[in-house]
Amino acid sequence: MFKLVTHNKNKYEEMKKIISDLEMVSMEYAEIQADTLEEVIDFSLDTLSTVIEGNFIIDDSGLFIDALGGFPGVYSAYVFKTIGNEGILKLMTSESNRRAYFKTVIGIRFNGINYKLVGICHGTISTKESGNNGFGYDPIFVPEGYTKSFAEMSTEEKNKVSHRGKAVRKLAAFLERFA
Repeated sequence: MFKLVTHNKNKYEEMKKIISDLEMVSMEYAEIQADTLEEVIDFSLDTLSTVIEGNFIIDDSGLFIDALGGFPGVYSAYVFKTIGNEGILKLMTSESNRRAYFKTVIGIRFNGINYKLVGICHGTISTKESGNNGFGYDPIFVPEGYTKSFAEMSTEEKNKVSHRGKAVRKLAAFLERFA
């Protein structure tokens, strides 16, 4: 059993569809404001290793929009809480370049060593919200090669192409090989 440290039950449910042997551990811990998801993960792994015994996993994700210079990026959770999808769509109103990508960095503390695995999903920001599945920016993100948003997909369908799905499959391979 591997511990996944997160407050986000939706992340846990998505990950558990790929790796059934996960236990969700919800705990408060300090996160830094940094320029990259990798820096956030490095800090969090080191911080949590002082209070969690054994092996554990953390995850941080961001939505990076080309026309907005990569915004909201590492601030995605905060931006979602403050302006939500409606705010992002408003910022994108006059933008013709709607390219964006989601990035997930999974941090693993395994036998006292930190590892990071990355998953990226390219796509576009839609002009309106659509779909009732998923969470966060899912109703406005359309993955490359698709005509529907993440929120219009089942969890299984989303996991096949999503940033988190890609990173979690790398995690599954890591755990199969080393754990």
